Amino acid sequence: MRHRFTHIKGLAFVQTAQNPHGFVSGADQGNISIVENAYLDIDKGLIAGFGAMNSPEALDLSGIDTVENVEGRWILPGFVDSHTHTVFAAWRESEFDMRLKGVSYQEIAAAGGGILNSALALSFRDEARLCDDALQRLHSMRKTGTTAVEIKSGYGLSLETERKMLRVIAALKRQAPQTIKATFLGLHALPTSFHGNIQGYVKEVVEQWLPALADEGLIDFVDIFTETGYFSVQHQDILLEAAHLLGIPSKVHVNQFSSLGGVSHAVSKNAYSVDHLEVMTENDFEALAASLVKDRPTLATALPGCSHFLKIPYAPGRTLIDRGIPLALASDFNPGSSPCSNLFTVWNLACVHMGLTPKEALAALTLNGAYSIGLESTMGSIAVGKRAHFIVTEPSTSLAFFPYRYGENHAAKVYIDGVS
Repeated sequence: MRHRFTHIKGLAFVQTAQNPHGFVSGADQGNISIVENAYLDIDKGLIAGFGAMNSPEALDLSGIDTVENVEGRWILPGFVDSHTHTVFAAWRESEFDMRLKGVSYQEIAAAGGGILNSALALSFRDEARLCDDALQRLHSMRKTGTTAVEIKSGYGLSLETERKMLRVIAALKRQAPQTIKATFLGLHALPTSFHGNIQGYVKEVVEQWLPALADEGLIDFVDIFTETGYFSVQHQDILLEAAHLLGIPSKVHVNQFSSLGGVSHAVSKNAYSVDHLEVMTENDFEALAASLVKDRPTLATALPGCSHFLKIPYAPGRTLIDRGIPLALASDFNPGSSPCSNLFTVWNLACVHMGLTPKEALAALTLNGAYSIGLESTMGSIAVGKRAHFIVTEPSTSLAFFPYRYGENHAAKVYIDGVS
C-alpha cells in the first residue's frame, strides 16, 4: 500500500543520487539538501518517492492509496545510534552522587566501581530480565527517533556472561523494531579474577572467547577500550587482527582520556570507526585524514553525552569536519558515564559544545552513524529505495529549532519500515 505524506514543512537530508562514499564529510556534511513544502511516498516499507508539492508529480495521485497532511511538521531520517551499552543490569546513580562529591571516574573505577560494578550486577541477572529491561529502553529510544542501534557487550567479563549479553542482543534483534548490530567488547576492563594478569586475559579473550562467540553467530563487530589503565595499543592490534582473520569488522573506544596512538593503529587495521576522541593530537587528525583514500575510510564518532556527564573535554568536532574527516554522533548510552539515550539532546550538545551546525549534526546522527555500523546503503537519509525509517516531528519553524529547544522530544511519530 502506497502512502503519501503531503505539505511537509521541510524534508531533511534528501539524496537524489547514489552517494559514492556512503557518508558525508567536510563542506558536504553541512550542505545536506532540504526540500521545503514537500511530499514523501512510502510503499512496502521503503521510500518510494519525494519532491516539492508544486511539482507535477505531487499532483498525480494515481497509485496512491492513502494521503496524510503533515503541514507544519518536518520529516527527518531516523536517527542511527552507533555506540551504546543498552544491555545492563542496574543503574549507577550512587556513582553519580560520588562524583558530585569530588570523586573522579577513574577513582571510582579503581575502587571497584564503574565497569566492574556493572559486571557484578549483570552476573546475577537472568537473560529474560535483561532482555525485558533492554526492550523497555529501546522503546524509549524509538520514541525519541532512534531507528537503528549498535549494542555492545562488555559488562560480562567472563565467557559465559559475555555470551549471555550477546544472546540477549540476539533476542533483541528478533523482538525490537529497530535494526540492531551486536558488538563484542570483551576487552572493556580487566576482571578481578585476572588481577595482575592482563596479558593472560587478552590471550584468553582473543584466542578462546572470540572464535567461540563468532562460531555461534553472535558478533557483528569487535571493540576494545584502548586507554591508560585499561588496554594498550598492542592489545588493540592483537584483537583487531584476530577479528580480521575471522571476517569481523572492528570499532574502537579510543582517546577518551589520553592519546596512545590507538587512532592510527585502528586506521591501519581498517576499523569502521574510532569512538570518543575527546583528546586528540596532530598525528590522530592526520591518520584519520589519510584514511580517506582507503576503500572504506575510518569514521570518527563523538559522544558528547559522555563529555557532558563526566565533565571532560568534548571531541573537537568542528576541527574534524573542517579537516574533511567524516563525523558521526552517538549517545554512548550506559548506566555509568552517559545515562541518556535521547539523540535530540545529543544534537544540542554537539551544536553548543562542539561547534557543529544543525545540518552537520543531523548528518552525523543519521547517514554517518549508519556508515559506522555498515548500514549506509539501507538507511540514514531520505532516498528512493532506502528503508522507510524516519521521524515526523512536532510542528516547527526551522531545522535549527530541534537542537535549539533542548531537553524536548521533538518526534511526534517515528516510522520503522513504514510503520509507526
